[in-house]
Amino acid sequence: MNTVRVGVIGVGHLGVHHARVYTEILGTRLVGVVDVDESRANDVAENLGVPAYTDLDRFLDETKPDALSIVVPTVKHLEVAKKAMERNVHLLIEKPVTASTEEAEELLRIASDRNLILQVGHIERFNSAVQQVRDMVSEPIFIQSRRMGPFSSRISDVGVVLDLMIHDVDIILSLVHSEIAAISAMGRCVRTDHEDIASAQIQFQNGTIAHILVSRVTEKRMRTLEITEPERYLIVNYETQDVTLNHCVQKPGRGMVEVVEHPVFPKREPLKLELQDFVNCIREGREPLVGLRDGKRALEVCVAMLRQIHGEAAVSANRRVAI
Repeated sequence: MNTVRVGVIGVGHLGVHHARVYTEILGTRLVGVVDVDESRANDVAENLGVPAYTDLDRFLDETKPDALSIVVPTVKHLEVAKKAMERNVHLLIEKPVTASTEEAEELLRIASDRNLILQVGHIERFNSAVQQVRDMVSEPIFIQSRRMGPFSSRISDVGVVLDLMIHDVDIILSLVHSEIAAISAMGRCVRTDHEDIASAQIQFQNGTIAHILVSRVTEKRMRTLEITEPERYLIVNYETQDVTLNHCVQKPGRGMVEVVEHPVFPKREPLKLELQDFVNCIREGREPLVGLRDGKRALEVCVAMLRQIHGEAAVSANRRVAI
């Protein structure tokens, strides 16, 4: 395959950046964008010099893309993905991958039967600081993640567990190579009908403990990951893409002295790294860094947390995780 023909379904707040980045990746051609908002689709398409569509089937039949980014509301992921996969189109689906674990299983079966690449948009995995730490961490004892900020009305269809915490769950699962032993969670609705602040703890069978705090009602923005290992302590700042490493050394005549290091490494736009990886997977026929199984596992953990926060009956009654 030479040039990879791609499209973006949903060009709202995040989808417009998918469309922009595809025009910047060598060997990739953006063949069009789709959005139910005709005015929005036209504006984005005009800026990027591509056709605009409001009808998904027409777009798929006319442009015949090799791959798509699906950036629509979660409840539409399955419907859109199935239409594309029926035409053997590779997919990058924004998180959460689907509205239920059953839907994720259905997509797994289709992708396997048709030998299609299915990547999940957990963008923080492509944060340069996270990728740096991934190669450094070997024996985490305790992990603490904080993702907090002021209220925004942009996200109102889901709570912070599926909007924010799922990022941290995915990263923690990628760093701790052990099965989960126990999950506990609590949360509170403050500005919406969904949980606006939540705290969760994951205990792994190997003894590692992870604590995650997320909030969209905190008047201070914070995006950090702290990792304790037997002989060092690491801090990741997601926003600045910086890593701080603390450890102690024995100095003659001075005893134990704390040493603080700031590793230097290239910093790049996470979304561009994510989409480049997606395109490379299509070209090379390899599994993506964040595949559908990863997305499904993170979703399962978040569903377990939501059941503790809102109760089993509330989750089961809707059959959707976005309660």
